[in-house]
Amino acid sequence: MKRVTAVPRASWKQTAESLGFRFHTVDGEAYWDESAYYQFSLQQIEQDIERPTEELHQMCLDLVAKAVRSEELLTQLRISSQHWDLVRDSWLRKDQHLYGRMDFAYDGKSPAKLYEYNADTPTSLYESAFFQWLWLEQMISRGKLPVAADQFNLIQEMLIESLVLLKKRHLKEQPLYLASCRDSEEDFGTVEYFRDCATQAGIDARFIYVEDIGISDNCQFSDLDDHSIPALFKLYPWEFMFKEEYGNSLKTSETLFVEPIWKAILSNKAMLPLLWREHKGHPNLLPSYFEHDKNICDLGNSYVKKPIFSREGANITVYQQGRQTDFVDGPYNDSGYILQAYHPVPIFSGNHTLVGSWVVGDRSAGIGIREDSSVITKNSSRFLPHIILD
Repeated sequence: MKRVTAVPRASWKQTAESLGFRFHTVDGEAYWDESAYYQFSLQQIEQDIERPTEELHQMCLDLVAKAVRSEELLTQLRISSQHWDLVRDSWLRKDQHLYGRMDFAYDGKSPAKLYEYNADTPTSLYESAFFQWLWLEQMISRGKLPVAADQFNLIQEMLIESLVLLKKRHLKEQPLYLASCRDSEEDFGTVEYFRDCATQAGIDARFIYVEDIGISDNCQFSDLDDHSIPALFKLYPWEFMFKEEYGNSLKTSETLFVEPIWKAILSNKAMLPLLWREHKGHPNLLPSYFEHDKNICDLGNSYVKKPIFSREGANITVYQQGRQTDFVDGPYNDSGYILQAYHPVPIFSGNHTLVGSWVVGDRSAGIGIREDSSVITKNSSRFLPHIILD
């Protein structure tokens, strides 16, 4: 694994905007960055990322199977008791899930270490699945990369396969609504990309803003024309939905939700200490504990404090040798915390580098790379493409 300096394509911004990638720059700073790329060997991808991703995903599914039958675990996961039956029934019905992203610290030499599993509302999908593949094709066609260069990126093909299965199993001829909040260009772009994949899968895919979803007289989720919503992909976290005024309508709604309600177990960081408890010493896990756990002294005085519910690095604090060294502010300060062993992401050319490993269905599907000047990866952290070349 290495970082290689590259010359950006002359017209990449125009290409991005023409294809709907309008969040390539955030607050005047580059988000998409092709001034460099990361190069992996095939063995690094297959042995160090793909294999552990699928193993960890199966461990997570085993955790869900245990949690839905345990009030103690559901409580530790901060899922309110009024929603326990919903989560349990969703799992027992085998409600289909589509995708997720594991964030790893990986240096190309040591085992990849799981930071967290973004299993409900992961972003950076469009840039991982589509735009970095387009970059690869154009760089090869222009002679800037060897013809033998490849990329670990089956995300789009596997997403469409999973959506075809969703249509066959659950939707039939019913529409799938796809929703994001009004105030996020990134979320809108992600959902629009997902909608395009759904259309390619033969699904009647309709966009709607989260704020425009209503509740009908018979307690069903509905659109602006008062049509019921039979199926909904929402880029809106389950912990938010549970707290909304319409949260009680989840019990009466006949809507099929994507991601399913059981993903509430894997979309919060309380699953990290539970995984460690079940698989202590696993080479791809970091020691993790709830903040008041009696075994927390095992972490020593260097650790990372993470809210159970948070997004994009918000409200994360890093302590080294008992001293706070990094902190990202944010709104997620009311859900409790877990502590995770301090294991910094590797530094390449002065950049702190995180590997996002995508899961589609139950398979490892591809990766995306994020860089930051800080040890904490944030919403503004740059996205860089990658290649496989032995």
